[in-house]
Amino acid sequence: MTTAYWCVLIAIILPYIWAAMARIPGLTLERNLIPRIVSGELSGIRQRSYWAHLNALEAIAPFAAAVIIAHVLGVPQHTIDTLAIVFIGFRIAHALAYLANLGVLRSLVFLGGFGCVIGLFVAAA
Repeated sequence: MTTAYWCVLIAIILPYIWAAMARIPGLTLERNLIPRIVSGELSGIRQRSYWAHLNALEAIAPFAAAVIIAHVLGVPQHTIDTLAIVFIGFRIAHALAYLANLGVLRSLVFLGGFGCVIGLFVAAA
């Protein structure tokens, strides 16, 4: 399996790390039966962690599609791997900026990650 494919797996796992940070502290079995309601009650860093979770989920599909398309169309593996690793770095930075409540930085690193996805598509063109 290529490095880029491992990065797709990491992108799939990351949202659940952010969700755990939002939900596990204070979560009881009873509260776990109503996760959507509990998520609406979060505030502060736990709420921002949940929002990072949702955003990370949204990022998986375009990233995975871009990696697969670039691979199928014969983009050099080094290019795919590099863009995939940088994408993961941006996604981690995005979540950390979310947790720290740094909106401008969060937006900038989001654009960096999005640029990696676009870069994969452009490289495949």
